[in-house]
Amino acid sequence: MGKLTKQAGKKTLQKEKLSIPPIEMLEKELKREQNKLAQRKGLAKTVGILLVVAAVVVLVLTFLFPVVQVYGDSMQTTLYEGDVIIALKTSNINRGDVIAFWYKNKILVKRVVAMPGEQLDIDREGNVYIDGELLEEPYVQQKAFGECNITLPYQVPEGRFFVVGDNRGVSVDSRSSLVGCVAMEQIIGKMVFRVWPFEKIGTF
Repeated sequence: MGKLTKQAGKKTLQKEKLSIPPIEMLEKELKREQNKLAQRKGLAKTVGILLVVAAVVVLVLTFLFPVVQVYGDSMQTTLYEGDVIIALKTSNINRGDVIAFWYKNKILVKRVVAMPGEQLDIDREGNVYIDGELLEEPYVQQKAFGECNITLPYQVPEGRFFVVGDNRGVSVDSRSSLVGCVAMEQIIGKMVFRVWPFEKIGTF
């Protein structure tokens, strides 16, 4: 019995010795795990960089291309309530541009009809004259004198823009002393592209 027990013990030790992996295999496994860890760290770093870049891009796009939703019907039939428009942040504002601007913590959307320093006049039929010349306005469906309490003819102050809604009969705009002319620092951007509703997507 003693011999059998000793032999069984030797066999168990031999099996245990055989079950221990060689050092080379352990080193390879260690390197493999280290590579995996390095890849995970590299991936996490790359994802982090991409997230930062994406955030910067979003901030830049938001600054350069503000998104504005139209409220009210003062710009019909060019724009309607609920329309979502991408604006372009720019200082290059010209006559005929539709702009969004801040007014008493609200965003208004109107069209520029007179530039800084120009003299503007409006007759009772709603015709607009710039420096004595009749302004062609194909975007206006129905002209109207509207809510106008300023003294005409009116000299547009330097550095400001005279803006009017396309729906002249209902729009409250630079014709009213409540709104007045718009300064450059009030302007959010020039409206350039409609993204909603889907069936009207595009320029206008």
